[in-house]
Amino acid sequence: MDKPLIVQTIQLALTPVFMLVAIGNIMNILSTRLARIVDRSRILQQRHAETEGPEHDALVRELRFVARRIHLIGRAILWLVIASLCVGVTVVLLFIEDFAGIDLKPIVGTVFVAAVALLIGALLLFLRETREATAALRIPETYLELERKL
Repeated sequence: MDKPLIVQTIQLALTPVFMLVAIGNIMNILSTRLARIVDRSRILQQRHAETEGPEHDALVRELRFVARRIHLIGRAILWLVIASLCVGVTVVLLFIEDFAGIDLKPIVGTVFVAAVALLIGALLLFLRETREATAALRIPETYLELERKL
């Protein structure tokens, strides 16, 4: 194997590695959100036995909502991990292609496109989770006192 070919392969492999950095940053954000949601769910679970009537119903609704958010973030993290694995496989295949001298371009392209598709899917799940969280946290207008000039 000649030196220019190795250099070119390393340059090709660097592009997917930048995608890994982006995925890592997104996973960090999701992990932080997940930790906060889990903390909230623990508080709600502790209060579960202490409530009854309308207060209990409201608590159960919030627990269901929190469980939904945990599910969405968990799925997004799973898809990001699989996307990262696809990126890693892409890099390995690029080197195998050059070292073994076999044409793996269709496989490399397919695996990389799968990684991008998984990333897009995870971002859509993240968007959905943040939209649900925002919808649940709307401040009632009575607290805003919109009729008052401040």
